[in-house]
Amino acid sequence: MLRVSDTITIQDWELSESFVRAQGPGGQNVNKVSSAVELRFEAERSPSLPDPVKRRLRTLAGRRWTSEGAIVLQVQDTRSQARNREIARERLADLVREALVAPRKRIATRPTLGSQRRRLAAKATRGVVKSLRGRVEAEE
Repeated sequence: MLRVSDTITIQDWELSESFVRAQGPGGQNVNKVSSAVELRFEAERSPSLPDPVKRRLRTLAGRRWTSEGAIVLQVQDTRSQARNREIARERLADLVREALVAPRKRIATRPTLGSQRRRLAAKATRGVVKSLRGRVEAEE
């Protein structure tokens, strides 16, 4: 069981782990030991997550969200399989915690009169600079 917050815990049946050989340095060990972990969380079917959280989680997960509605995290940071498992679970919990926070609604505001005047003055200045870039006519 993975505790995300006071109200949300992810059950063990929602998670599945598979171990593969990691890439990168490690000498002979990298060819023999499956230390990289691939953590799969069935987010779409999860009863512990409300629908708005699932929608935010889908956008936050990005490419890690599969077409079946699962999140797949791959971790190969360390040579230790146990440590990679912990890191993967921590990353999943962080991702879900981030999705729990509802974004604030943006309050539409109007530009101030001063900012409008500054913008128009800057546009006029740029227009003058650009008009001076024209072809120079020789005086005879």
